[in-house]
Amino acid sequence: MRRGFQGLAVLGLVLIAGCKVGGADRGALAPVGEAATDLVHAQCIRSGGEFVHATGGFLCQSVPRDAGKACSSGRDCESACLSRSRSCAPVTPLLGCNEILNDGGVAVTQCIE
Repeated sequence: MRRGFQGLAVLGLVLIAGCKVGGADRGALAPVGEAATDLVHAQCIRSGGEFVHATGGFLCQSVPRDAGKACSSGRDCESACLSRSRSCAPVTPLLGCNEILNDGGVAVTQCIE
């Protein structure tokens, strides 16, 4: 009986040793709070974006490749087609309330806070 218990204990240790915490990095926990914000901020800056304050916290705002390009609907732009200028938005996401052209070319108000 004692030998069966030892085998069971070894099996339990093997199973526990195989567990991963925090993904591929064994023993590493995902950052939270300020550390998580710092990580997102650094990734944003590395990608060429700007970390800006929004209503719900912070977000990464960047300049799309087609900024300023002429457009006739939302399908023509990476971010949004501005209704008045008929040009692709200078940043993404476009914060606040803006008149844009939807994918069908119809003027609508889009609000992102």
